[in-house]
Amino acid sequence: METRFLIDPGGLRDLTDALTARYDPTVGEDALHRLAEFLTVRVPGRRDDRGKTVPELVGERRYRDAVQHLWPRLIAYTYDEPAPAEGFGNGDRPAGPFAPTSRRRVVPRYFSDRGELLGILRSLVNTLFGGAAADAGKATWCEKTPFNLLCMEFLWELVPEATIVHIKRHPVSVLASHLSQPWAPPTVDGALAYLTPVYHRWLAWKNTVDLTGRRYIEVKAEDLAADWPGQRKALFERLGVDDFTTSSTFQSHRLANRNNQFDGETRAFVEEALGKVIPAMGYE
Repeated sequence: METRFLIDPGGLRDLTDALTARYDPTVGEDALHRLAEFLTVRVPGRRDDRGKTVPELVGERRYRDAVQHLWPRLIAYTYDEPAPAEGFGNGDRPAGPFAPTSRRRVVPRYFSDRGELLGILRSLVNTLFGGAAADAGKATWCEKTPFNLLCMEFLWELVPEATIVHIKRHPVSVLASHLSQPWAPPTVDGALAYLTPVYHRWLAWKNTVDLTGRRYIEVKAEDLAADWPGQRKALFERLGVDDFTTSSTFQSHRLANRNNQFDGETRAFVEEALGKVIPAMGYE
């Protein structure tokens, strides 16, 4: 599922910068606050389309223990700061009988060696995902947060042996799909405003690096759907895993269901707006 905490704002990527290159006590404490909220509130409270949470998928005890063991490795010192009075209070008098008199503060560790911090965070990932894979008798796990694509350098830092699989789809179909999502802009103009800079950022970065020697695989969803058994076998071979029949498959009719979503005028408008993106992504 999309666990999101690796690269989303407030996740491991932000924390890595905050405790290394961007370190100061305030920046670091803010990053720890956001990560704590992410791992203890957002992740356990978010269910995927199967109704599952990350702790349920990796094991709730394993998840709780791994998160709890993370904090001492990231915090140098803790202390209580007197809390200012809120509401109607005088000087150091609390505003009422329930007002806190202090708040807990932390001094985050500074990691001059970025690799040391990445090792700590890698241990968290290996415990959660690797542990779940081992429970299932598997040696490999996969995480599918979409914007992983824009954070590949960090992901290779975090998991050097990882292979990143980019399954792409015709940009017009991607835009049509976004119009059906409750979290995306509901109009064509809005969806274009949302997606176009994402494509531009990806293509700009891709044009500056050589991915031929990296653990990176790019494949079209349309090709996977046209011959899933054959394409699956080829994909798994490139990944270095044994082929097997999967319960989920790529199906042509499900990919083609967006082909007639736009009338001719709207489709022409979208194709013109994505004029440079479409061929750059390998489509006509």
